[in-house]
Amino acid sequence: MWPDRRLIDLFRTEFPIVLAPMAGVMDADLVVAAAQGGALGSLPCAMLSVEKAREQVQIIRQRVSAPINMNFFCHKQVAADPAREAAWKERLAPYYRELGLDTAAPVNAANRVPFDGAMCEIVEELKPEIVSFHFGLPDKDLTARVKAAGCKVVAAATTVKEAIWLDEHGVDAIIAQGADAGGHRGMFLTENISEQPGTFALVPQVVDAVHVPVIAAGGIADGRGIAAAFALGAAGVQIGTAYLRCPESKVSAPARMALAQGRDDSTVITNVMTGRPARGLINRAMREIGPVSATAPQFPHAATALAPLRAAAEKQGSLDFSNLWAGQAVRMGRDMPAAELTRALAGSALARLSKMAG
Repeated sequence: MWPDRRLIDLFRTEFPIVLAPMAGVMDADLVVAAAQGGALGSLPCAMLSVEKAREQVQIIRQRVSAPINMNFFCHKQVAADPAREAAWKERLAPYYRELGLDTAAPVNAANRVPFDGAMCEIVEELKPEIVSFHFGLPDKDLTARVKAAGCKVVAAATTVKEAIWLDEHGVDAIIAQGADAGGHRGMFLTENISEQPGTFALVPQVVDAVHVPVIAAGGIADGRGIAAAFALGAAGVQIGTAYLRCPESKVSAPARMALAQGRDDSTVITNVMTGRPARGLINRAMREIGPVSATAPQFPHAATALAPLRAAAEKQGSLDFSNLWAGQAVRMGRDMPAAELTRALAGSALARLSKMAG
């Protein structure tokens, strides 16, 4: 038995495990597979159009009768700064030359749209059981509409201060995202990366400070990590990196190889890929420009000038300019179907928890 059933009761899932939403490397297939294994499947919508989000949810609904979490970014949109963009292009110019690309060729702007009225209408239409947010919460009116549609609202906190803010703004559960987690930091009340606590320091402090169930995220990739999160007061866990090598993920063959070779020191927090701090496998761009660079334009504009480099390098089988987000437990990922992995994680955690209780 799980020592804390609040999350299972809130989400109505078999296990208190949330598949992390990982934009760019997954779609409905991984959501369905994780849900079939008993986890809460999360669909990353930050890079999807309204039509695509609807289509993906419909695919999930057709294939599994489990709750769905639609995940959105709610950053404040910042206009591109031409001077900063030019300086960034200048910094990347040697790579453009090396790959035979024209720095003057037009490039599509990076697509990371914050949750807005159009996406809110889709949520009201599709009524996912859960809606989760990254970088805080959208404005009060939008949040109220999501709740009025009958959705549970979840958001990520990277500090106790952020967790208290979310609790005061009426979320149903809080994801405590430690610095060891892969992907973008959910920071919204701080910009200081150096102060970000790790998962196992953050979780008990958040648990003590809020009134809602806490989901531990970051560095959790097996039953030991799940049991430890519960021992610290979490009511569930969010796991992403451990699922990247599942056959249902959309990770490319070279990226799968890189993930399989990952070690405890293979990831860093960087801002050079998108303009916002995120943890991923170290690549050439991070190593030579960063990992943290003052030249990188603000989120999401840093990604714009990198896109042609990424495309050209990937054609040659190189990940030099690819952002492969992953957490510090990357080494612990496994090549197995997601449903099977979910059940293995839950079974191993329950065995450990009962041993601890005994």
